[in-house]
Amino acid sequence: MSDFYSKPFEQVFHLDRKIFHTNPMALLGPVATRQLSQLFIALLFFHISEFILAVIIHGASRVNLNSFLVSNQYIFAMICGLIEYAIEYTFVPELKMQWWVSNIGLVMVVTGELVRKTGIITARRGFTHDIKMYLRDDHELVTNGIYRYEEFFLRRFFNYQYVEYAQGVPSGIPFIK
Repeated sequence: MSDFYSKPFEQVFHLDRKIFHTNPMALLGPVATRQLSQLFIALLFFHISEFILAVIIHGASRVNLNSFLVSNQYIFAMICGLIEYAIEYTFVPELKMQWWVSNIGLVMVVTGELVRKTGIITARRGFTHDIKMYLRDDHELVTNGIYRYEEFFLRRFFNYQYVEYAQGVPSGIPFIK
């Protein structure tokens, strides 16, 4: 590895312009490169896998680009997050050097994805990207897998059927029936 990473930002930017032109990510340094790469890989995996699962479960004819789950508000939030990251990285870089925080965050992202994808696969056609506010004729109560936990809309949608189910399943929280 060259001594590129040991030079102050100003030296790299002003004196070694050839490095910037050959490898723009090198300008960020190894910490930001790793963290931002993990972020973008996680985002790509999330959005592409959501779309693919929607196509597999609901069929290509019933899926559109909205299944990528990208909206103007989402893009705005991502841009704000990147701006926040850039500000912290620039003015308080020691915050970004805490690898254990990044690693815990990565574990949380992977765990969240596993839980979400398990929920999608378990619910099959019962899982959509649209939040339903009213019971449809084709709604089915999913009581296995990750859906063993109580939800407000389940009580509302399935009324007595859900109440009966809930009485036979522990909450998973100690001392709460």
